[in-house]
Amino acid sequence: MSDSSIVLSLPDQPREFGFFVDGSWSPIESREVFERFSPGHGVPVTRIPKCTDADLDAAVNAARKAFDDRRWSGLSGADRAAVLLKAAEGVRTRAEEIAYWETLENGKPISQARAEVGGCVGMFEYASGLARSLHGDSFNNLGDGMFGVVTREPVGVVGVITPWNFPFLILCERIPYILAAGCTIVAKPSEVTSATTLILAEILHDAGLPAGVLNVVTGSGSTIGQGLIEHEQVDMLSFTGSTAVGRRVVEASGKSNFKKLGLELGGKNPQIVFADADLEDAADGVAFGIGFNTGQCCVSGSRLIVERTVAEKFASMVAEKFRKVRVGDPLDERTQVGAITTDAQNTTIMGYIEKGRAEGATLIHGGEQLDFGHGQYIAPTLFGNVTSEMTIAREEIFGPVLTVMPFDTLEEAVAIANDTEYGLAASVWTKNIDKALVVTRRVQAGRFWINTTLSGGPELPIGGFKQSGWGREAGIYGVEEYTQVKSVHIEIGKRTPWVA
Repeated sequence: MSDSSIVLSLPDQPREFGFFVDGSWSPIESREVFERFSPGHGVPVTRIPKCTDADLDAAVNAARKAFDDRRWSGLSGADRAAVLLKAAEGVRTRAEEIAYWETLENGKPISQARAEVGGCVGMFEYASGLARSLHGDSFNNLGDGMFGVVTREPVGVVGVITPWNFPFLILCERIPYILAAGCTIVAKPSEVTSATTLILAEILHDAGLPAGVLNVVTGSGSTIGQGLIEHEQVDMLSFTGSTAVGRRVVEASGKSNFKKLGLELGGKNPQIVFADADLEDAADGVAFGIGFNTGQCCVSGSRLIVERTVAEKFASMVAEKFRKVRVGDPLDERTQVGAITTDAQNTTIMGYIEKGRAEGATLIHGGEQLDFGHGQYIAPTLFGNVTSEMTIAREEIFGPVLTVMPFDTLEEAVAIANDTEYGLAASVWTKNIDKALVVTRRVQAGRFWINTTLSGGPELPIGGFKQSGWGREAGIYGVEEYTQVKSVHIEIGKRTPWVA
């Protein structure tokens, strides 16, 4: 990080983007547009086209043609890897630009945005190796007259719908792996955070990705997103968002062409703290786990489950961490917690805070809007005396709101952790490795952290249990997710006649 006193300036005027289909940009002129106001500053920062159904059809048709003529899937893994490596370098070169526009549209701190973009470089680099190493299997145990081969083939045209909370990071947890598998793509970012997706399209084009392999259409989820979900020429859909919308995606797949689905959905993730943990480290980790990205994170640790003998002390330690967290201007490099991304989400979070009070939870810290003269900010909020029946303990708030529930035994901690429809992520804090491993095995979650939280990299897969989703992204699993398996039987020698 550079000088911590630096606050970046706002743009003089909104940046205008077109949309990207078949290797060409369609300009914004003469189109209805969406003007995005920065949630941290209240000024317009970007203008994005509202695409039409005809635009979506053109994008899907371009991806279909590019897949069917094998301009990408027909290349060697080495050739695909070369493009992905050039794209990694393009992201690295334009990292500051990407982080800046991500911060303006999303409201996350600039320091966080920079770190995320740096991680995305690694995603492209790692996926480039997977493009060369992806393989099938062989069976030499079928007798002298038969040899078996299993191949992995790209699934086809993939629709990718990404949310507003991590516009670039989530995109890069998918795009490099989908391309490594040999698929073509139609991407639809959230209408409030489209800029960095369009910048990535430019980077991949400059890296040598053939026309039609990646297409980006912009617009609302109810029109362009729904059209992509229902499109008969889309073979697979990757959707990241709420469980409620995920259900509609499943329904639409069944009503259209039974497209394969990859779903990363909601979470109500536990952070379990035992009395024998390093409590100072754990308090810092718990505060980070709910404060990161203003709690607008599907894997944020929103349920603190703490051993009763230290519960009161530990809650006070977390509250003290909250008091010291720097909330403010996302363009200030000192900021740790930025703005709430949308007006609707701001209203939702404050509604949950009021519901927590109304249902009898004790407000230990926060609970209020912070007034900086512009933008929308909510103080990190901590509730005690929470029971498992309360709304704030059961529903995904998607904001910086943490609930505290005590436990007496390991078994009780696991039961509380699993008492949810979700199963996306979990953390445990203890110095006892036996406890840590028992909890890890018993808690139902797709991602697990021991004495840390929200860490990761391109090597390990991402995904959930229960109603937190289907499939896995990233790692070798993230490439295999976008392939289908074919069994090939090869007869050796002269056939034994069926008809004599």
